[in-house]
Amino acid sequence: MQATQTAQLADQELIDLYLNGNEKAFEILLRRHKARIYTSIYIFCKDAQLAEDIFQEVFIKIINTLRSGRYNHEGKFLQWALRISHNLCVDYFRRDKRRPTMGQTDEYDIFNVIGLSDESPEQNIMRSQTHERIRHLVDSLPIEQREVVVLRHYADMSFKEIASLTRVSINTALGRMRYALINMRRMVEEKDLILQ
Repeated sequence: MQATQTAQLADQELIDLYLNGNEKAFEILLRRHKARIYTSIYIFCKDAQLAEDIFQEVFIKIINTLRSGRYNHEGKFLQWALRISHNLCVDYFRRDKRRPTMGQTDEYDIFNVIGLSDESPEQNIMRSQTHERIRHLVDSLPIEQREVVVLRHYADMSFKEIASLTRVSINTALGRMRYALINMRRMVEEKDLILQ
């Protein structure tokens, strides 16, 4: 099979090829989802080196699960991989009892992963300022609320998937989002911020 044909296959087809000995299929799967998985880890831990370490652990766990035949086809590969990365992040921070914060560093900015159209320099500056304000607002939220906001708006997960991933009811996930939005709105009003 040609490389271009392989690159157009669905995730499950790439997994099947990988399990039948095609290492290139797994490379394509990794390339396809690396940015979103890495970013979800980075958002959680806000440390590039730690995010890289956890990212490696995630893919070792994925490979081991695939090879052992324990992967089921219930959900989409990306959501499954995000669930693994989330669980490894939670485990790490439970052990260290550290609280991560969301933000940007000189080497990494979450908003660079999100595709945006070409903009004028003025629009680019305004967008950058808006993203910075939103980052501070999200970072000010309690971790449970911050987690739901990031999973919903960045990882594009449904509330059902978020509830399953964070091991809470759908109503709890919805409630956390509601309170996050209320808190962010309150902070905007208190600080008289302009987000456009």
